[in-house]
Amino acid sequence: MQMHPKQGRGHSLARLLLSLAGWVLALVAGPALAQTPTFIQFESGPVRPMAMSPDHTRLFVANAPNNTLEVFNVTGAGLQLAARVPVGLEPVAVAARSNTEVWVVNHLSDSVSIVDLSGTPRVVRTLLVGDEPRDIVFAGSPERAFITTAHRGQQRSDPSLAGVPGAGDPQLTTPGVGRADVWVFNPASLGNTVGGLPLRIMSFFADTPRALAVSPDRSTVYVAAFKSGNQTTTLLQALVCQGFNPKLPCLGQNGKIMPGGNPGPKTNFEGKQAPEVGLIVKYNKASGQWEDELKRNWNNAVRLSLPDLDVFAVDANALTQKAAYPGVGTVLFNMVANPVTGKVYVSNTDAVNDVRFEGPGVYGGHTVQGKLAQTRITVISAGNVTPRHLNKHIDYSKLPTNPAFDWTMKDHSLATPLEMAVTADGRTLYVAAFGSSRIGVFDTAELENDTFNPRTASARYIDLTGGGPSGIVLDEARGRLYVTTRFDNAVKVVDLTSRSTLSSVAMRNLEPASVAEGRPFLYDAKRFSANGEASCSSCHIFGDVDDLAWDLGNPDDRVTNNPIVKNLASPTEIALGKLLFGVTSPINGSDNANEFHPMKGPMTTQTLRGMRNSGAMHWRGDRATGLFGSSGTDSNLSFKNFAVAFQGLLGGTAPLTEAEMQKFADFQIPVMMPPNPNRKLDNSLNAAQQRGRNFYTGSRPVDGIDLGLLGSFIPNQTAFNCEGCHRLDPANGLFGTGGRASFEGITQIVKIPQLRSLYTKVGMFGSPKVNFFGAPDTGFVGDQVRGFGFVHDGAVDTLFRFFTAKVFNPQLTLGFPIINPDATRRDVVDFMMAFDSDLAPIVGQQITLTATNASAVSGRIDLLLQRAKTPFVSKELGGVVTECSLVARVVESGASRGLLYDPVQQVFVASDGSRRSDAAVRALATTPGQEVTYTCAPPGSGARIAYDS
Repeated sequence: MQMHPKQGRGHSLARLLLSLAGWVLALVAGPALAQTPTFIQFESGPVRPMAMSPDHTRLFVANAPNNTLEVFNVTGAGLQLAARVPVGLEPVAVAARSNTEVWVVNHLSDSVSIVDLSGTPRVVRTLLVGDEPRDIVFAGSPERAFITTAHRGQQRSDPSLAGVPGAGDPQLTTPGVGRADVWVFNPASLGNTVGGLPLRIMSFFADTPRALAVSPDRSTVYVAAFKSGNQTTTLLQALVCQGFNPKLPCLGQNGKIMPGGNPGPKTNFEGKQAPEVGLIVKYNKASGQWEDELKRNWNNAVRLSLPDLDVFAVDANALTQKAAYPGVGTVLFNMVANPVTGKVYVSNTDAVNDVRFEGPGVYGGHTVQGKLAQTRITVISAGNVTPRHLNKHIDYSKLPTNPAFDWTMKDHSLATPLEMAVTADGRTLYVAAFGSSRIGVFDTAELENDTFNPRTASARYIDLTGGGPSGIVLDEARGRLYVTTRFDNAVKVVDLTSRSTLSSVAMRNLEPASVAEGRPFLYDAKRFSANGEASCSSCHIFGDVDDLAWDLGNPDDRVTNNPIVKNLASPTEIALGKLLFGVTSPINGSDNANEFHPMKGPMTTQTLRGMRNSGAMHWRGDRATGLFGSSGTDSNLSFKNFAVAFQGLLGGTAPLTEAEMQKFADFQIPVMMPPNPNRKLDNSLNAAQQRGRNFYTGSRPVDGIDLGLLGSFIPNQTAFNCEGCHRLDPANGLFGTGGRASFEGITQIVKIPQLRSLYTKVGMFGSPKVNFFGAPDTGFVGDQVRGFGFVHDGAVDTLFRFFTAKVFNPQLTLGFPIINPDATRRDVVDFMMAFDSDLAPIVGQQITLTATNASAVSGRIDLLLQRAKTPFVSKELGGVVTECSLVARVVESGASRGLLYDPVQQVFVASDGSRRSDAAVRALATTPGQEVTYTCAPPGSGARIAYDS
């Protein structure tokens, strides 16, 4: 491990003091369960990780794992590290406002660090913005800063923004709301409020945004949705005619004619009956119909429209939307404008989730194997949107089992296209292919006209070592390209003429070795797919989700055993439940609760974050049984059983070995979810959320079967309160799931899921009436931003509708209250939006104290200090800890110093063991140039961030 001069001994003393303090606190608060980790993985996706100073003498790089801005001098010999500036947690984007001022977007901290390079480089101001900011650009006259965020987060509703247009309630239960926010600041007048005063918060009709771009004349800013969808949605299973007869229409439960049953096949290759499931449909603009693979019209089953608006043009001066562009792609990564023509290029992937089944496609007749999401750059010009498939040489009709399969295809493929750069003459475009360890190089005219041939164009591609190229900056004057490679956390200096790497500059990185060893298994399409395009991250974007549903059943697979402990799943309970809840088809296809049928129907992509304590994986838990064994509770084994997906889904030549899957698991399973952005920073609940929590954990059973005096005939528990199924036990790492499955009146036994990320699914509103839910038909509700909502298949539009399910019907002793049940349902929805998580809401939060803003920020500093002293229980953090480890950063006598707060002694401790009171630290900021930035780091990470960054 690298150390700065004279820090080693001081570090040891400071760590000893803080360890003793933590030990004392644990004795007071309760027993610790395990060692608190010193490094927490979040796997935030890089957006714009590099920028060059306007005079081209410095290169600025966001070092995400170290939470710093790296400042390099650019010389004839290469790059020389000039400064390392601690910023917020998980920096993902950088923009240089001038040669001496750099803005850094901190994804986990919900903040923007303004770094001053005059004198000793330091943070001089911290802006607080919405949840999970991703990108930043400067544009307009006068100049404005534009920052993308999700349409949620504590700062959005902060009282200091009461007069800001667009601020306030995110309306999480309101249909037809745009959920892509852009915060606009005047850099010359940031205001004197706690987190800065934006000019306005602009909202666009899409889900969470990611990338920004600026027109050559700087008068237009382009805003791109991130996971924007592709006009697909899931039909409720009850509206698909029963019996697997696609040609026999029926009267749907909503009183409308439905065109037929599931397209089938009705069984798997063994001849075993498949369960009745929902169906993914896609909107056909030409016909005006929602259609399945048979082109049947399902308009009677859909109550919303999806305009699929992907990119928005904004007048940077008037701060108004000028245009919106649909059909750009499904997942949009980055954008760049051609400096000569002004045409906008959007790197993206386009999902084919309207095609069913993984596996060889023999019995089912088709498969998505190797064709999950096409790698594209879409050109926007004069109102026209023209997608260009970068891998059009791939013949998807041939799988690796076909003797005619072309094994050279992957040599010409690009996967996961991220940042782009265009030469000053507008003629050449470079794109970082994160999943291919290479840079794609295209003639822009050939790209726009779709005349390029990947088999010949690939001769210009630039291969890189290290893996995971994410950010690129052109330095045409020196004939260089600078590339950040995430897998080895380095900056590559590439010669543009020879396409060779001149040097690789490693950045400071204290990630565990398991991260570097395991990360490629998530992203590397060249290594793990036969055609070089597909990877796990094709759907699990940066280890998370794509906000889509897929039907990845496999008719060529066998029925397997389900070892998971289940609620309400004995033969008697299933028979009684089917009678009470109106289920007329066999559960799991066979009425055997202990089976997994391989034809599972549509399932939304689940996150790969926060999985360690959840037991068996997949919506049904069907990875409990697989290649490496069977267990209903072992998360690690369940993850390893995904090995078969590398062949059956990605199109690799064989499943991964157990040793390879263990490396993947060692990387992925520790990745954590972010704190909840809708919960107050002091970790309290508002009145509605608290009422919802009280009902959730209360004594009244809400789910199951009330047998009354007949209860003795069934030995199992048949009625549960919410928490009885969806366990909330932070000490054991349970946040909605206890690892069990349950029969819930639907056609398959599903595993009880975790609830930490429900707030990310908001945006689908509109549903027909079906018998299973008491909520009425919404009627046609018009445009919405998402096609998938809640439960396993994403077919339920809102949590409120879910809480009207028959299994929760108000009864005398069971279900939601008989009196005003809807009020309680709304309260529980509010609690779900603020559900507990492994991290307290304060984690990541920051504030900078200056010589002039003490009155505005002192209250926030008080809050950070309070939360750093407040006990918090989290199994992932080692048991009983405090809500955060508070770090203060200040420049004194030309040197940057980190101070770590001791919550027992209530003092700040430096690396040499010296101590300062809260008042003494605050007093430092009264001297110009000694701004103090406070950061609530994850518990256990404070010493590393204070002393080792």
